[in-house]
Amino acid sequence: MVGADTAWIIVATALVLLMTLPGLALFYGGLVRARNVLSVLMHCYALACLMSILWLVAGYSIAFGDGTGGIWGGLGKMFLIGVDTTSLSGTLPEVLFFAFQMTFAIITPALIVGAYVERVKFSFVLAFSGLWMLICYAPVVHWIWGGGMLSDGGILGEIGVRDFAGGIVVHQTAGIAALVLAILLGARKDKSRPPHNPGYVMVGAALLWVGWYGFNGGSQLAADGGAAMAITVTHISAATASLTWALWERIKHGTASLVGMVTGTIAGLASITPASGFVGPLEALIIGAIAGILCLEGVHLIRDRLKIDDTLDVFAVHGIGGIFGTVMLAILGHASWVGQLGGVVIVGLYATVISIIIAIVLKALIGMRVDEETEVTGLDIAQSGERAYDMTS
Repeated sequence: MVGADTAWIIVATALVLLMTLPGLALFYGGLVRARNVLSVLMHCYALACLMSILWLVAGYSIAFGDGTGGIWGGLGKMFLIGVDTTSLSGTLPEVLFFAFQMTFAIITPALIVGAYVERVKFSFVLAFSGLWMLICYAPVVHWIWGGGMLSDGGILGEIGVRDFAGGIVVHQTAGIAALVLAILLGARKDKSRPPHNPGYVMVGAALLWVGWYGFNGGSQLAADGGAAMAITVTHISAATASLTWALWERIKHGTASLVGMVTGTIAGLASITPASGFVGPLEALIIGAIAGILCLEGVHLIRDRLKIDDTLDVFAVHGIGGIFGTVMLAILGHASWVGQLGGVVIVGLYATVISIIIAIVLKALIGMRVDEETEVTGLDIAQSGERAYDMTS
């Protein structure tokens, strides 16, 4: 099965990259106003490039190096030193495991983009994302996945934290960083306009759904029944959450929107991610059914009650979804309460503190927010001299 495992993870790597480029870029791009859509696409594309380089330089080594104590992977694999075509990680060529994990390191900081669109400096996006990936994301990867995604080699893995594909590692960390930045940046000057292109949002969500097969199914790191089950439960949770979000939206507001339904899809996908290697279809149905309602209520809590302008609801969908799916593993009897709650609390505190420190330091050095004129005229023209649409034709 070694050849089959390699072939499947090559495909899964491409699918996870598809999630950011173009899936997340279109999903987020459609949700902002027309004058800012190119800035969102630019953020996602630039982060894919930057994270790839940083993952090679040090990120992979920090996350999956041979450091001792389960806290720090060390720098022994910087620039993939000592890794060649014969090196193995389990049954896989290590360079392929590196590439698969690189796509996770790309999408995690890219998820944060949704919190600060329409008002953030491009220089801040690059600086914060690069530092955050190396100082926050990569160490958390090591704590939970240690020597590999199926290993309990990290310090949190050893105490019983179970996170199959990134409920804590990806979605909780990104969601918390998003909330921190939304608070520090403050609200947009004008929040009245609806998404400029719901069609983009739907296409982006559909690409994310397809790519999530690689995200969760690939995390099995093998072409076997476990991967097939992970894909199946991922699909069931996404489908169910789409419907429960739309139903709850209709009950509360009288209409069920396309944007709402596809956001429910993402909520279901985020929520099943930590559990996808452990649960069956019926449990996935339960997780998805609750996720659609829970994450929609999370949107109302953050946006309407707390008045925090997490612009594209990153914390409500990814943060709450990832935490919920992680806790469901304990509720459903697949993990210990101590391990799951301990992992959520420890990583939550670490991600909060690190995100605040990085943001405050960079705010003092380069600033976070564009000036008022740029925000009003739009980031596309001000930052890149381009428009997404020719309004004269």
